[in-house]
Amino acid sequence: MDQIKTDIVVLGGGPGGYAAAFYAADKGRKVVLVEQDAQLGGVCLNRGCIPSKAYLHASKFLAEARESVHRGITFAEPKIDLNQLRAWKNSILEKLGQGITGLARTRGVEVMHRRGHFEDSKTLRVETSAGQKFLNYDHVIVAVGSKPAMPKAFDLGNPQIMTSTEALEVEEIPQELLIIGGGYIGMELGTVYATLGSRVTVIEALPVVLAGADSDLARPVLKYTQKAFKEVRVSTKVLKMSTAGKQIKVISETGGQQREELYDRVLVSVGRVPNTMDLGLENTQVTRDDKGYIEVDAQQKTSDPLICAIGDVVGGAMLAHKASREARVAVDVICGEPSTSEDLVIPAVVFTDPEIAWCGLTETDAKQKGIAVQVAKFPWSASGRALTFDRTDGVTKLIIEPESERVLGVGITGHGAAELIAEGVLAVEMGATARDLAESIHPHPTLSETLQECAEVFYGCATHTTVRAKWTAGALVGTPHDAYTVRH
Repeated sequence: MDQIKTDIVVLGGGPGGYAAAFYAADKGRKVVLVEQDAQLGGVCLNRGCIPSKAYLHASKFLAEARESVHRGITFAEPKIDLNQLRAWKNSILEKLGQGITGLARTRGVEVMHRRGHFEDSKTLRVETSAGQKFLNYDHVIVAVGSKPAMPKAFDLGNPQIMTSTEALEVEEIPQELLIIGGGYIGMELGTVYATLGSRVTVIEALPVVLAGADSDLARPVLKYTQKAFKEVRVSTKVLKMSTAGKQIKVISETGGQQREELYDRVLVSVGRVPNTMDLGLENTQVTRDDKGYIEVDAQQKTSDPLICAIGDVVGGAMLAHKASREARVAVDVICGEPSTSEDLVIPAVVFTDPEIAWCGLTETDAKQKGIAVQVAKFPWSASGRALTFDRTDGVTKLIIEPESERVLGVGITGHGAAELIAEGVLAVEMGATARDLAESIHPHPTLSETLQECAEVFYGCATHTTVRAKWTAGALVGTPHDAYTVRH
């Protein structure tokens, strides 16, 4: 029996797992990283974040080419080579995967590419190509991630019914595509396929799509879908699916009325489930909730003193950057240093057209929790830089604590919102006030100015939009029309 002793085992090589392994190695710990896939990077790199953003970037070229006619620039009708498109996407994944492998090698992290299984709390069995290996460790960090949910009623064994994993292969451009689920994954992939030429229908059981975002931030995206998608149908349930020749027959219900339709492909995007099955967790003291997520405390510790868990497998926001931050918390705690996952300012981004990004307290949260806030908004129709992009469909908003004027939350919808939200994260994390943003000089002409001017809106003195304000004893007290108070 081949036994290996190490300080820390990290189970799972995604953004949380390899971040934990590298950080622990940087702190001088002996680390073994176990990953069942042939390439490190997890879902994010191989079947999620990176491939989807690559396709979104490529699809933007198609959209911009079509929209350039009014600028006096006309292109020939583009031709799409799906094989070359996939090869380009795969080359990105391969480069990143090789880079992560190289970083592991440089740090002295041993990587085992096989599935791990807990024999007990102190031992992980790994079925390698060279036979079984048994890892004995001081601590283990579980970072095995999640996979797309596929309800049994939809799992017909028909390749025309896809999850995000298959959809990101883009094997064909279906003429009629149904997306079940109007969350960020469904809407992002809907944007890709609609731009490539599919007639996209989205069915969402809830009354709204992109339910996590404030309605005013989601509104520009819904306006886009009205022209780019065939239909977005909310408050609708899919009752049944069946194979009908080369198509999928779908029966759905809206407001008590049923309809039967045929689609060339169906993308099921109704959430994700943790990869906690068949890990041998029952042989440890780790507890899971009724949905299978590993239960952890604010230090990422499970109920088993030797085992921590991070990322998708513990639930909450299923975001790569959340997993990476939790990785550092777990390693710090294992190394005896104070650290916690409480009160993290985690940005959320939806890479639709336009992009949506937010962090901290949302307006919806404030209403639900009864928190008194003031909301300031700056429309991108007043941004010179947005006009040069032909993208005035954006908005920047600040959620502000009235008494202290501290920025509690930031929301941005528009071109490049994903890049802009980092300033919002810093503002919320550092406890910045609206005046801090207003008095921080932003370069002109840029979209970043919308954050500065949004803060100026709060004080009633935004240069590029008209607001009502009154002066009192030399200080500006804002009562602007773009900044309104929400009190409960």
